[in-house]
Amino acid sequence: MIILGIETSCDETAVAVLHGTKRKRTLLSHVIASQIATHRQYGGVVPEVAAREHILNIIPCLDRALKQAHIAPQALSAIAVTAGPGLVTSLRVGVQTAKTLSLAWEKRLVAVNHIEGHLYANWHDSTVIKFPALCLIVSGGHTELVLVTQHGNHTLIGRTRDDAAGEAFDKVAKILNIGYPGGPKIQQLARKGNPAAFDLPRPMLNRQGYDFSFSGLKTAVLYLIKNAYRGKNIPTNDVCASFQQAVIDVLVGKTVRAAMEVGARSVLLAGGVAANAPLREQLRSAVGNIGASGLPFHTPPIELCTDNAGMIAITGYYRALRKRYSAWNTLDAYPNWELV
Repeated sequence: MIILGIETSCDETAVAVLHGTKRKRTLLSHVIASQIATHRQYGGVVPEVAAREHILNIIPCLDRALKQAHIAPQALSAIAVTAGPGLVTSLRVGVQTAKTLSLAWEKRLVAVNHIEGHLYANWHDSTVIKFPALCLIVSGGHTELVLVTQHGNHTLIGRTRDDAAGEAFDKVAKILNIGYPGGPKIQQLARKGNPAAFDLPRPMLNRQGYDFSFSGLKTAVLYLIKNAYRGKNIPTNDVCASFQQAVIDVLVGKTVRAAMEVGARSVLLAGGVAANAPLREQLRSAVGNIGASGLPFHTPPIELCTDNAGMIAITGYYRALRKRYSAWNTLDAYPNWELV
């Protein structure tokens, strides 16, 4: 099958074309129009601005994706689009575009959950992933542990109770006044810092269950800056390194314990924060020490960790295999669509 994927859930306008078979998935094109420079001046994403940018970028991205893939619309098997969760005004740009193309080109529609898209980025090539697989999905809006027993059958076993890990990165970056987006900035400065410089909390690390919490860690950084340094001569590199390590310790510790207790045969990492190199390295190492011979560890290439349409096309392929199509006249944007 050849699947066109469209992603507009937040501030990335993305279109991709996937050729999928049972043995291998190949991205024929992968186009992203980023809005980071636009939103940086506001310190975060402004929904109305994001929606207007999507309107401007969606057709140029579509044209580029089809040209790069050397695919005519007639060759498409289906159109997959992110229907939620996300910013409702942004989602509607992608959904309405997909519905229009579906009607004009007479192609089936596949509604894709954005979080499931992050999960399926791990199936971007011919790699065989053993079930049950435990996936840690970490992004700006989500921190979740999902147990996948087979394609289309997954269970949410843990989630954040407040701030997501990526959201905490952005808020700490704002506290330190080092710029937006926070994740890459903190990782860059943390390379020059000491991760053991400050004894920051590891929220809920040893608590029963698999839920997360990062608001207390963010607040601990805020009080450290206010009380110990009063906003002056802040050892930014050490604060970044200590904060980043605290987040990683919680994510790795919870994931490893969950993998052991649920009997996972492989561990996956996905989402925007999965682009964090220390997290990837430390989780890979920890998973390799589970049991007598370790567990297989999988994570997408960096370009498929942040929001992209490749992951939407991959998910659309697997949903189309199961005939999980959406009706043109009922498909809508679902900003609070939960992964179940």
